[in-house]
Amino acid sequence: MEDDAPVIYGLEFQARALTPQTAETDAIRFLVGTQSLKYDNQIHIIDFDDENNIINKNVLLHQVGEIWHISTSPADRGVLATCYNKPSDSKVLTCAAVWRMPKELEPGSHESPDDSSSTAHTLELLCHLDNTAHGSMACVTWEPTGDGKKVISLADNHILLWDLQESSSQAVLASSASLEGKGQLKFTSGRWSPHHTGTQVATANDTTIRGWDTRSMSQIYCIENAHGQLVRDLDFNPNRQYYLASCGDDCKVKFWDTRNVTEPVKTLEEHSHWVWNVRYNHSHDQLVLTGSSDSRVILSNMVSISSEPFGHLVDDDDLSDQEERRPEEKFLFAYTFSVCSPSDFDRCIVVWPPPQSPCRTHRPPDVLVHPPGVSPLPPSYRQPLM
Repeated sequence: MEDDAPVIYGLEFQARALTPQTAETDAIRFLVGTQSLKYDNQIHIIDFDDENNIINKNVLLHQVGEIWHISTSPADRGVLATCYNKPSDSKVLTCAAVWRMPKELEPGSHESPDDSSSTAHTLELLCHLDNTAHGSMACVTWEPTGDGKKVISLADNHILLWDLQESSSQAVLASSASLEGKGQLKFTSGRWSPHHTGTQVATANDTTIRGWDTRSMSQIYCIENAHGQLVRDLDFNPNRQYYLASCGDDCKVKFWDTRNVTEPVKTLEEHSHWVWNVRYNHSHDQLVLTGSSDSRVILSNMVSISSEPFGHLVDDDDLSDQEERRPEEKFLFAYTFSVCSPSDFDRCIVVWPPPQSPCRTHRPPDVLVHPPGVSPLPPSYRQPLM
């Protein structure tokens, strides 16, 4: 049976920040934060109805600035954190705050994506993560298995552990640590491990990956020159407690065993430009999704380093004898689209249902949604898929 077609949702402004609502267990829900210098920014709540293959949405106003990072509480589906730009003394500072969605945004209170007359709701500010003394915020990450009361923020060369008190209306700095030494000492990304009772965090700065113990805020491992260029993103394997994935500007995705960081256990080199994001599937850790500015999103089947190295995702009847004998990893899914320049975004959210076949490549429609006055590149300019 052929896979379902993708669902495309157009945004009013450009966007870089996307996150799932991890505390929501009854719906497939994503939050998208926009970037506009001229108008009030927005957070779009996107609900995907996988039975009918449609999208429903709500829109929240985020009036304090353009959103560079967004994350959600693992315990309270109404609470989220954003990192946003704010002008300060003739310079721009990236700040962070914790917000609550309006209570009227309960499951089922959706609007049609085509309903342009609907009014946007307003976020309730719970507290600021005061970074006055620490510099610009890079990201905020929540303790994944906790009660939503602990977050870590990365600000320039500082890693800050916060306790959210009084129903998240107050943020108290519990402990902190700083990078010291030569080179580019600014954090670019961080990820809180779901293992080790929530006591380990991984961070990236320049080409280095570091592990931290949140109880003492001390460094527990360091992977120098993990990538040839800037490390962009990190993610922990949800089932294998010592496995960590990383990606960067060297176009590579690497997998590490943090007990022995001399060399990566696996390296992927399928992208042709910077790799901005890497994520494990929370249910099937052999599935790893990567996104790059080569205009491709690739889903890889990393069976050999998963928690089920002898398992597979499809029925035996669906594979030929030749496929059954091949143990190597392969693409499950790839998506490509046209871009007009590095500074132009197509303002689209594309939701793809999981592929039903073991290896498949998808192409979206020729024209998605492009900024006003911008035409899509002709098909001959597209990046080859394979």
